[in-house]
Amino acid sequence: QVQLVESGGGLVQAGGSLSLSCTASGRTFSRYAMGWFRQAPGKEREFVATIAWNGGITSHAASVKDRFTISRDNAKNSVYLLMNSLKPEDTAVYYCAVARQPLFITPMEAEKYGYWGQGTQVTVSS
Repeated sequence: QVQLVESGGGLVQAGGSLSLSCTASGRTFSRYAMGWFRQAPGKEREFVATIAWNGGITSHAASVKDRFTISRDNAKNSVYLLMNSLKPEDTAVYYCAVARQPLFITPMEAEKYGYWGQGTQVTVSS
């Protein structure tokens, strides 16, 4: 059974940093893109960042570019999200996900992801 488990969320003041981790078990995803999404209360789930299977290509949403950095470690079957200069509008539940197919290099659409974690809460106070 495949499981994705996120960790690292919490409460931080505006301007602070957090580092999220997501580790997959039950299957190796070294040939699949992985990504992060977030969902704030009353809003739809939105794309945050994605990384190609070998880490060579990344894409970040405009709202987080230059503040957040996605990375991965295939030996650990894990993906990470380093979040700097956090803003109150970054408050959301953050989800990691694995692409449905190796064909999807750096997908930004949620429907192109087949496995999801349970989410971790990030709260940024002003």
